[in-house]
Parts: sequence; structure tokens; C-alpha cells
Amino acid sequence: MNRNELNPDASPQAAYGARLRSLREARGWTQEDLAARMEYSSVHISGVENGRKFPTSRFSRSADRAFGLEGTADAFEREYREIKHGALLEGFPEYVKHEGRAVEIRLFQIGLVPGLLQTPEYARTVAEGDVQRGAITPEQAEERVSFLAERQAALTRPRPPMVIVVMDESCLRHAVGGAEVMEPQLQRLVEVASLPNWVLHVSPFELGARRSFNLPLNLLTLADRSVVAYAESQARGHLERESTAVLPMMRSYHQLQAEALSQAASVAMISTLRKGTP
Repeated sequence: MNRNELNPDASPQAAYGARLRSLREARGWTQEDLAARMEYSSVHISGVENGRKFPTSRFSRSADRAFGLEGTADAFEREYREIKHGALLEGFPEYVKHEGRAVEIRLFQIGLVPGLLQTPEYARTVAEGDVQRGAITPEQAEERVSFLAERQAALTRPRPPMVIVVMDESCLRHAVGGAEVMEPQLQRLVEVASLPNWVLHVSPFELGARRSFNLPLNLLTLADRSVVAYAESQARGHLERESTAVLPMMRSYHQLQAEALSQAASVAMISTLRKGTP
């Protein structure tokens, strides 16, 4: 029988498949044996082992049950999440952990509607654009959209955080997916602005050089009143905890919020764009 040689260093997905095969063979199981235990086909097992199929959360949980790894540091579910986050910028997965516990979230975004405000259709269109450019795989795109949905769901808790958003006007005027995507997205912004724990501002183009930031920025206030900042470039993200660096960002954010349009004026601009008028 031909046996493909696996290179676990080729990618995180290849390492996952190689470890699956190694654990299976250590127990003396064939692919058919493991398939029966996991309730998958042997063809599917082979595909994951050889890196042809992307492992999913369901597959990983099933593998953990079969190998007795549930809840351990070696769990496939944990490895899967690391692979899933591989399409995200450095520092972002750690930021998200803080985001889920924050009591106040402040966002500034340029070009695209902030992720926490994106509709599923808008988020999927953005991800598909990255696939077309070759930046991520279709599987990573799907995981990215699912991951965003999880972040959004985490905000609907008994005591939701206060969320303050300042969006550059470019976020509204940058067409993503055409009218069939943009109209519901703009409607979503109007709806969010009416919620008691959300504040929405637009930073108009007229602000010019008075705009405080030229890159996206997230500021989180945690339960102990400490503040962390997360900023991104095109290539990487950086999580900052040192107050000497974070506090000047907070001051600049307050200045930006003061210069931006009021929430009423921001909603009026969004509503005008929804109607398709200049």
C-alpha cells in the first residue's frame, strides 16, 4: 500500500493532518477504524491527514472524543482554533479575548464598516474579495465570517458593553458588493445607532488634517478600568497595554469624537446615502 509522506512543517493544516495520522497509527487504527469512531468517511479522514481537506470545529471535537483529548492542551479543537486564527493578523486573537470581557469598546475605522457592525452579507463579500486576491483560502474566508459572527454574538450579554464608534466617511462611501449589500448594511447602522449601548459618529471628509488617526484603532476599557489598545497596519496588528502609550490614544480619540458629526447628523448622512442621493 502506498503511503504518502507528510511534511508537518509545510503549514499548520499539514501539522494537524500529520498529528492525526500519528495518533491513529500509534493506536494501531486504520483510517476505516478512525472513521467509524468519528462518524466520518475514511475518504474524509484521508483528506484531512494529507492536507487536502480543511479541518472543522465539528471534525476536531469528534477527533478529541475518539482519542480522549477533550479539554486537554493537546486537543484538536484547540489546534483547529489556532489554524482558524491563522488568517487573522498578529495580536488580533488575543485582542478578541479582551473584547469579549470589555465594559466599554471604542472603535475608529477607515474604508470599511467596522466588523462588529457588519451584516453577514457585507462580511462575506469582504472575505470573498480577499479570496479573489489570493490573500486567504475559501476555507479561511468562511472561518473569518463565522469568527466575526461569534464576536458580534458575544456583545449580546446580560450587561452588554458600551460601544462608541467613529467611522471615517469613506466607510459609508466605499461600495462593497453593490446596492444589494450596501443598502441593508446602511440600514443596520441606522438600527444600531438607536440602541442604548451604542453611539455612532461619522468623521466627515471635511475634517481633513484634524482627524486624529490615519489607521484603524480599537480601545477597550476592562472591568478593572484598565485600557488596552489594538491597532493594525496592512501587515500586522499590535496589542498595547502600557498606559503611557494607551492614554495618549484615548485623548486623541476623545478629540476625534468631539470633532466628528453628532449621532443625529451621522444618522442623517447614512439615511441620505441609503436613498441614493448625493
